Amino acid sequence: MEADLSSFNIDAPRWDQCTFLGRVKHFLNITDPRTVFASEQELDWAREVVQKTRMGLVPPGTQVEQLLYAKKLYDSAFHPDTGEKMNVIGRMSFQVPGGMIITGFMLQFYRQMALSYFTATTTAVATAVGMNMWTKRAPPLVGRWVPFAAVAAANCVNIPMMRQQELIQGICVKDRNQNELGYSQRAAAVGITQVVISRITMAAPGMILLPVIMERLERLPLMKKVKLLHAPLQVLLCGCFLLFMVPVACGLFPQECKLPVSYLEPELQDSIKAKYGEQVLFAYFNKGL
Repeated sequence: MEADLSSFNIDAPRWDQCTFLGRVKHFLNITDPRTVFASEQELDWAREVVQKTRMGLVPPGTQVEQLLYAKKLYDSAFHPDTGEKMNVIGRMSFQVPGGMIITGFMLQFYRQMALSYFTATTTAVATAVGMNMWTKRAPPLVGRWVPFAAVAAANCVNIPMMRQQELIQGICVKDRNQNELGYSQRAAAVGITQVVISRITMAAPGMILLPVIMERLERLPLMKKVKLLHAPLQVLLCGCFLLFMVPVACGLFPQECKLPVSYLEPELQDSIKAKYGEQVLFAYFNKGL
């Protein structure tokens, strides 16, 4: 007997988003690097299935597994708010392959590339230059950590700068029933801080541990003879780190943040109390990625 999927909630998370493990499983699913190879036809199919399912128009004969796969493709390639198909480089599915290429070559050519890669970010340049000057007298391994310092500094500057409008105008906060309460700058600051921490955590294991591993490997006779292996091996190892660290870092904090109304701006608190009295104790918002 065919199951009735007309009331299937395709937007309901498959795993409990209130637990760290549930969030890790969720992001492990949508950052699956294999989905970056999905064709345009597959992505368009996924969008159509998701949209129809949201309206309760599931095509006859559709299986639950097909709906879940369509949602996986949709989440991996389409913007969560606007629903627009994103450029390949900006997709969740490109996080691992894109990150492993950039990080791997940064670590391989740590003195030359760290400075040029961050010329667009003053803070990161200052960090890279300062670290390079300091590491001239330090052991070679310390110099290999310059890219991580530059990446951490860049994230601390770039993410708030890209989302500065949220810091200026505030981010939309809602009650548990998704009723809009207003816009909060404090909520924006919390969300952006969590994203910065996640991004730094994402890069940390690979950029801190991999230099130690590569220093050991480069002492091997084979690695000394075939130096062309160094860069590909480093990129591959970066991919191994990121394969696990991307979902782990994204899952550090809930996607939907929860803040006490008492933490919000006084004027917003007054507005909420005037409209809802003491019924609304918490405000919810999407922290972004």
